[in-house]
Amino acid sequence: MYKDIFEKAKAYENETVRFLMDMVRIPAFSTKEKDVIDCIKKEMEAAGFDEVTIDPLGNVIGRIGNGPKVIAFDAHIDTVYPGDRSLWDFDPFDAHVKDGKVWGRGTVDQEGGMASMVTAARIIKDLGLQEGFTLYFTGTVMEEDCDGLCWQYIIKEDKIKPELVVVTEPTNMNIYRGHRGRMEMQVHVKGLSCHGSAPERGDNAIYKISRIALEIEKLHERLHTDDFLGKGSVTVTEVYFTGPSQCAVPDSARIHLDRRLTWGETKDSAVAEVREACALAGQPDARIEVLVYEEAAFTGLVYPTEKYFPTWVTPVDSPWLIAAEKAYQGSLGRTPKIDKWTFSTNGVAIAGMHGIPCIGLGPGNEVFAHAPNEATPIEHLTEAAAFYAALIHTLKA
Repeated sequence: MYKDIFEKAKAYENETVRFLMDMVRIPAFSTKEKDVIDCIKKEMEAAGFDEVTIDPLGNVIGRIGNGPKVIAFDAHIDTVYPGDRSLWDFDPFDAHVKDGKVWGRGTVDQEGGMASMVTAARIIKDLGLQEGFTLYFTGTVMEEDCDGLCWQYIIKEDKIKPELVVVTEPTNMNIYRGHRGRMEMQVHVKGLSCHGSAPERGDNAIYKISRIALEIEKLHERLHTDDFLGKGSVTVTEVYFTGPSQCAVPDSARIHLDRRLTWGETKDSAVAEVREACALAGQPDARIEVLVYEEAAFTGLVYPTEKYFPTWVTPVDSPWLIAAEKAYQGSLGRTPKIDKWTFSTNGVAIAGMHGIPCIGLGPGNEVFAHAPNEATPIEHLTEAAAFYAALIHTLKA
């Protein structure tokens, strides 16, 4: 059966490539994904899905089968902006094939995963692998802005709770079993404005926040390290201030922190570390804020969530991981590398918040995510489709 699965994936290769290029040609930035969601819905319907719906947040959810074993495959279909167009050798939305790769914004992160998922669904239906399963294929929104928000909605509001979710973010065709969590914080300080010609009359908020920023730099060096996930990290990414004018001492300032959480680090521990850094900077009264995301989806729905996204790891002896290794070996004929993502995925909600096991495999190399001249190998698209279908066959046995 593994051979039949791979041959089917190869036979569908041109369709996989065509569908990926269709998506890439439609800009799909976070909160602006409607047109690409409609494109995916039509493709799922053409592929013979048993049911295709778009939920109130805008996620497109395709279903095959109606059995007791519930498995989901997820691809977020929003992309980041192209950035400086002069760094691209071509129009980022002019999807094309060259040198055995599909080129364009979103080919790696991560519409390539969606293209392979739909092909896998075709293979599953062709070979009748869905018996005993309810299989969901989700094209999720707003991940680039707020990873996991889409799956918080799917689990809590759509009432879909799979036994396993396969995250199809790019893994360079390795199998991933976790990644660090993350959170976004801001630190606020107050000052006292006065005329810039006599700064001693005031209390400069920029000086106060600068001392905190330097303590944050030191904090990064002493954060915890995990043998698998690596070191936690924190960095200042933005600085803001207010004041009456350019000729006045600023009366408030704040910094934005990007905090990556390794195993054993939590929201509470991270906030406590920042509070200590403020005290070391002589600012024990600084206010620490964990931010909330509350942007409207393209549907108009606002579904607020705190920007704390927990760390998750699937154990190395998990039966799901063992099945994935068997499916990989059977369908692709080689032993997979088991690793982790550097960045964050929807797994923060699925596994980190809700305890649903996740494994990851996706076409493309994550080093090309968010980069100019983004491209994913066609070979990866075909192999990923074969793996997804093979995993269902393996779990069926």
